[in-house]
Amino acid sequence: MDEIEPDHFAFEDEGADGVSLSGSSTASVSSSIVQGVDEYGRRYASYGNVGYGMPIDEDELDRIDLKHRLYTLLLEEKFFLAPIGRNPQRILDLGTGSGIWAIDVADAFPSAEVLGIDLAPIQPEWVPTNCRFEIDDVEEQWTYRNQFDFIHSRDFLFSIRDWQKLANQCFENTKPNGYTELQCLLPEPHCDDDSTPSDTGVIEFSEKICDASALAGWCLREPNRFKTYLQEAGFEDVTEVRFKVPTSPWPKDKRMKLVGAFEMQSLLQGASAFSLRTFSRAYGWTQEQTELFLMKMRTDVRNLKYHTYYEFVVAYGRKPGPSGRSNDLHDSAVDLAATSP
Repeated sequence: MDEIEPDHFAFEDEGADGVSLSGSSTASVSSSIVQGVDEYGRRYASYGNVGYGMPIDEDELDRIDLKHRLYTLLLEEKFFLAPIGRNPQRILDLGTGSGIWAIDVADAFPSAEVLGIDLAPIQPEWVPTNCRFEIDDVEEQWTYRNQFDFIHSRDFLFSIRDWQKLANQCFENTKPNGYTELQCLLPEPHCDDDSTPSDTGVIEFSEKICDASALAGWCLREPNRFKTYLQEAGFEDVTEVRFKVPTSPWPKDKRMKLVGAFEMQSLLQGASAFSLRTFSRAYGWTQEQTELFLMKMRTDVRNLKYHTYYEFVVAYGRKPGPSGRSNDLHDSAVDLAATSP
């Protein structure tokens, strides 16, 4: 990855601001599933893996939609990198959240039936005719009768306890010559120019949340092993690509500056969501202790002198199948995705 050139700022202070649910194959939608459970003033999923660490309320859905725009911008208007071809028939979106990725992909690929699954029925009712949603827990045994041309997951944060099992189930449910792609932010902080001291709030928060996530059972460092998980599941032509995600709008490049602005907003808006359940389970912290700890990060993330970034990891692989795929078909999906809105 190339080094990002920082913009030049005239600093006056250290805290300068920068710029239709169709029903489940495994359960009916009861009122308790729809409503979820309330903790720390946030709403969490009540179906399946009740240990899921992120809220499912409106604030979190807004943040998910913000991250969707961040990632499509980061990938230069692509929704994925796997070369799936022009006319996929079945696409599965794991942990679909607000459903925005599934909806956009359904619009981009009218040939495909796009299925998004999640623990909570929080997706919109008005969706493309080739898109639908179901409630399910991806950590349970999958029971799909038909395989998929493409299986996708993005930002499975605080949710997956056994990534190898997930990769194995993806392999079993991917059609021969089909693809699975895993995408996730890796919140390990980096700095290429030594501008960020180790005791800044973003560094301390990032290391603390990564350590806590491992203790709580959903290790945030797992994207480092995505390529290995796909290879061990049996996928071939496994490719990993990493993208730098600035934690604030410090870059000079306009696109990366906007990516950084989106990530800063995600951190400011989502810090409590990331931390409340995780720090409680890992360290026994109260809500007050967690919010007090987050104050330093919320101040330092706005400081554009600190050229900190995370990495966004994308790993995809092809399930072995008969040879003879058209090179034009193999190459065209990335071009089509690049022209998607």
